[in-house]
Amino acid sequence: MDTLDKYKKAWDNQSIEINKISREDIYKMSHSKSSSIVKWIFIIGLLELILPYTLMLIFDVNETSAIYQELGLVNYFYYFNIILVPILLFFLFLFYKNYRSISTTDSTKKLMDNILKTRKTVRNYIFLNLAFALIHLLVVSIISIKTYLPTSSTKELIAAYSIATVISGIIITIIWLIYQLLYGILLRKLTLNYKELAKLDV
Repeated sequence: MDTLDKYKKAWDNQSIEINKISREDIYKMSHSKSSSIVKWIFIIGLLELILPYTLMLIFDVNETSAIYQELGLVNYFYYFNIILVPILLFFLFLFYKNYRSISTTDSTKKLMDNILKTRKTVRNYIFLNLAFALIHLLVVSIISIKTYLPTSSTKELIAAYSIATVISGIIITIIWLIYQLLYGILLRKLTLNYKELAKLDV
């Protein structure tokens, strides 16, 4: 049983006057937990944006660049990032804005509204990233098949596209599972806080 549960149990057994004090204590703890969770959502989002480009600076990407040049996807990759990065920065700004809103809120109702807003923002962020990842995989797969199997029969092309689709599905599933691990746990904790605040608000 954590500290918040102990507070709630003690609160149920107290008089009305003491309940007012405990109610404030429980709200403060829920507020603190929610603020901490949303801060971690912002930090993870920031690391997710910075890490890939940091790795590109650390490791040799000439081989990957050569593959994109061979496939004629250099311009595609450039414009893909031109579109993707500003969108990710926008969501990062929303994460920070949600964190600031929850940190400075002073009412149960407003805190509950900010929790719902944060959950919606994170889910939209995950959906958007999965959509971009799927588009990228499909484009690379289609161009690769056309480049490396230009004279293949219809049967061979169907097999190649089928394999590419399965592999893309597996990769998207892995990415989704990673997001569930990174953000899913935090969102579940945030949902629990929301439910506790809902009880206080009754």
